[in-house]
Amino acid sequence: MQRRIAPSAPIQSERDGIVHLRGGGTSVVVDLDTAPVPVIVHWGADLGELGADALGMARAIRPPRGSGGLDDAALLSLLPQPGHGWLGTSGISGRRAGGGFATRLALGDARPSTPAGRLIRLVDEHLALTATIELEVTATGLLRQRIAVTNTGDDDYLLDGVLAAFPLPHDADELLDATGHHLRERAPQRHAFTNGTHLRESRRGRPGADATLLLTAGATGFGFERGVAHGIHLAWSGNHRLLAERTPGHDPVLFAGELLLPGEVVLAPGETYVAPWAIGAWGDGLTELSGRIHDELRSRDVHPRRPRPVTLNTWEAVYFDHDLERLTALAEAAAEVGVERFVLDDGWFRHRRDDSAGLGDWYVDADVWPEGLHPLVDRVRALGMEFGLWFEPEMVNPDSDLARAHPDWILRGRDELPPEARQQQVLDLANPDVVAYLEERIDAILGEYEIAYIKWDHNRDLVEPGAGPGTAPRVRRGVEALYGLLDRLRRRHPDLEIESCASGGARVDLGILERTDRVWTSDCIDPLERLQIQKHTGLLVPPELLGAHVSTPHIHSTRRHTTLDFSAGTALLGHLGIEWDVTTLDAEERERLAAWVATWKQHRDLVATGRVVHADLADPALDVRGVVARDGSEALFTIAAVATSAAHPLGRVRLPGLDPERRYRIAPLEPFARATEPGPASLDWLTVPTVVSGRALGASGLRAPGLVPSSLIGLHLTAVG
Repeated sequence: MQRRIAPSAPIQSERDGIVHLRGGGTSVVVDLDTAPVPVIVHWGADLGELGADALGMARAIRPPRGSGGLDDAALLSLLPQPGHGWLGTSGISGRRAGGGFATRLALGDARPSTPAGRLIRLVDEHLALTATIELEVTATGLLRQRIAVTNTGDDDYLLDGVLAAFPLPHDADELLDATGHHLRERAPQRHAFTNGTHLRESRRGRPGADATLLLTAGATGFGFERGVAHGIHLAWSGNHRLLAERTPGHDPVLFAGELLLPGEVVLAPGETYVAPWAIGAWGDGLTELSGRIHDELRSRDVHPRRPRPVTLNTWEAVYFDHDLERLTALAEAAAEVGVERFVLDDGWFRHRRDDSAGLGDWYVDADVWPEGLHPLVDRVRALGMEFGLWFEPEMVNPDSDLARAHPDWILRGRDELPPEARQQQVLDLANPDVVAYLEERIDAILGEYEIAYIKWDHNRDLVEPGAGPGTAPRVRRGVEALYGLLDRLRRRHPDLEIESCASGGARVDLGILERTDRVWTSDCIDPLERLQIQKHTGLLVPPELLGAHVSTPHIHSTRRHTTLDFSAGTALLGHLGIEWDVTTLDAEERERLAAWVATWKQHRDLVATGRVVHADLADPALDVRGVVARDGSEALFTIAAVATSAAHPLGRVRLPGLDPERRYRIAPLEPFARATEPGPASLDWLTVPTVVSGRALGASGLRAPGLVPSSLIGLHLTAVG
């Protein structure tokens, strides 16, 4: 059984200058005294009560003097700096306007801030800087760090950046991160963690479709089920830097911080820069590592608690062809199959007949909607569904009333505009007038109609993000303004839910998820592609926050054809929705889609609370994943064939994460019990009642069913006895 770390009250202790922070199965041991800046001696498994052993631990890691090196070898500290002998990437970089770049920030004082947190103040009196590091271990076992830099001098300080340092075990010799592009986010990549720096940056003004949500290090071959791994994430929706570094003279380290563009942060005397939270998670296997993050998100006051509504989004059903009669028919068909939330996508506002015009003109188009949206909203609500609406507030078409009236509201670094993307430009949210306009327009729409949900889109990268010639970049200020706008809208409309969409999955981070209720995982809803996208997005985001929709049979983004069962089964372990013109379904298709919706509703509480598990399989043709109830009483699994296999028939697969001491009755999910689409005899092995122990299913497994590529089956396991 995958080891579960129950949230526990975090605690801390101090003895002989050694601080021990504990919570959720994690220990962080900090040496306050050995080096000029405190050092993390240990980050990983809970060490229990250390007592006098703590000082011995700190002494045991002190490096000896190396041949050809500095007389006093540097330890990896919480803020490594060249002035203390650190010759790798510095934890802080910048310079005074009048000259002076060399920092030697050293410990001023340290005091408790939370039950398992410390506030550590570093001081450089000569350079007139202070840095305050917030360090804490959460009840779910995460290590969180945030750094604030204050200019205590008489002239400006030009800050280039700060990085939070997370030490690694020396045997962490393999890295896992992700890359991708639009329609193929979160593609994993592995490589050896050799000497040097592996740097992942976003300069897109948002994390980007190519961003890695986690940068993870572990011993070669670590997987979901086993192998100690440590990963980091920056809870920030703008530019960022994640890097892994190993040098011959220093311990391996992971760094996380905001990427500041040239001149973006200039601290006047007395001003403070506060970095985003950097999050570290560890586990014996990626399942345990990601489980800590999921548990942390689920423990938040802002986490959605009510059952996740089945959502139909109109985009791939009608695109820009908004017609009341057609949309009303779509809503009625949606309600018939069990949809609970109907979302009107792009095309409802002024001049918006395609994507070349109108963006920014947030008024209902009277030519298309002479009575406003009221007839559609009223019909949707009369059918028992919530109504949702698409916005892309941060963007503007040059062909719009807004751009013609306020060309100065568009981000630019020069007199001319940056290159267009999707025939649009980016609004300057650092301009208070821009935010005031957006806030008034969105608030007016929310006030006029009963809207329960906003799909908040962001469809292009930021290029030359300034306010014109001679101005500094404004990415950071724009992200802060976005957060403030979302926070105010949520306060005024406390029942409103918001989805973060950015060309699909290009803005997925824990900063935006503090203010939104789910992410749109990808614009690609091809279930074959979605299996990988959802798997690696799910390292950070729990399934109830992952938008996962049943697709049309013909996928417009990949030109593949798919089956309803494969599409619905892939969406099963997420926040279920539909991206399909369901008015085109015949009676049999509607009945089967309704059966899948009913099945998901039956199990959605399990999806929203259980532990996500993935099997590490030798056969790349198979994918096995599931959600296991926290008490081990039940589980959902899908077994998918993503390609043809060298084995024929298919070999055994293991079902990880079950309680080894319990026995489970295995049954196909209801839609599969009524038909064996798409292949022959795919459920022959379940023709008699099957009860197997969790230990056997996790170790020996069961024979995979006879699946053809691009198909799957779903299983429901119930503990018996």
